[in-house]
Amino acid sequence: MSAEQSQLISPSLPKGRELDNAEVIERFDAVDPSLMTSDENESYGQLVWRRFRRSTVSIVGALMVLTLVILAIFADFFTPTTLSGVDLKHTFIPPQQIHFGNDADGNFHLGPFVYNMEYTLDPKTFQVHWVEDTKKAYDIHFFVQGSEYELFGFIPMNLHFFGVEDGGTVYILGTDKLGRDLWGKACEAGRISLTMSMFGTIISVVIGSVLGVVSGYYGGWVDNVLQRFTEFVTAFPNLPLWMALAALVPKTADSFTVFVVMACIFALLSWTTLAREVRGKVLSLRETDFILAAKEMGASDARIVFRHLYPNVLSHVIVILTLTIPGIILAESFLSFLGIGITEPLISWGLMMRNTQDIQTLGQNSWILAPIAFMIAAVLGFNFLGDGLRDAADPYAAQ
Repeated sequence: MSAEQSQLISPSLPKGRELDNAEVIERFDAVDPSLMTSDENESYGQLVWRRFRRSTVSIVGALMVLTLVILAIFADFFTPTTLSGVDLKHTFIPPQQIHFGNDADGNFHLGPFVYNMEYTLDPKTFQVHWVEDTKKAYDIHFFVQGSEYELFGFIPMNLHFFGVEDGGTVYILGTDKLGRDLWGKACEAGRISLTMSMFGTIISVVIGSVLGVVSGYYGGWVDNVLQRFTEFVTAFPNLPLWMALAALVPKTADSFTVFVVMACIFALLSWTTLAREVRGKVLSLRETDFILAAKEMGASDARIVFRHLYPNVLSHVIVILTLTIPGIILAESFLSFLGIGITEPLISWGLMMRNTQDIQTLGQNSWILAPIAFMIAAVLGFNFLGDGLRDAADPYAAQ
């Protein structure tokens, strides 16, 4: 009980006088219940959550990650056009400007609207320039019926978050060389980039945490063997080895096989740091009283490891998981950019960036760099989230 609570229940009394039971109960009932809450009554999970939600950076990171995940899962819904659509009549259209208020004819619009884009050909350079056709304005509506798609691959739907009436187009991030909506393709690409990074991270976390716990708990020759193996893997430079292993994937392999192989490549080279850190924590825990008591009571090694040791390092493992994902996202993007990663018909942010290899095309159509914004948001979001979880889970961090 805190000093404030004690003062409310048992304030200073005349010398020699004591409270009887009835007076104690009466004064206890008069205490504000909110004052009776203390950190001692909170579980570890509640303490972590309370400290996490107090960090603005952590909440921002969590919201960024959640937004990207929602956009990736429901990419068809958030895209006004079909994701698989190719329209060679609308190639390299710049992002359409969204207007508010009065249109070119002086008509007032309650909501946002856009103009269709029409191209003009420069007679000197023969370059195509897209300009707004202000003859007609198209209102942007929300929750509209549009092209059909299958949600989660088996639920037929045609509802879209926003769109315009027939005859109009809305490309908020422009289009690529095949006339595909960059906004929709970037959302769809997030499915592969995020899924591969999470899948690869989970595999690396399982390998690293298991080897780290076993190495730290048993020690001796087991620890020596596992640590030498960890050092052997760490000695290889990750990026060149990733490139070499990715280049070994047959060109005739289907997209799903490439996806699985790439995820495994990233996972098999990303577990060493976690294994070392988990080993260090287990070494500090295996001689503590509760572990020694479990051994004296006849608990098996498996029970001690999974019941007592691993839960005590789980918070650290979760933090490492969130901080590993950005590295795999960047690695996958780099390899796909070079053409040795994800291949069509799958699409990732790195594969979308291959369109920027042509300097002339990039100079004339700078909006094709849009996927970089999604990559930056993902990397920053996971880093903010990981930093917040690390601070929240650290019992020695400043309150």
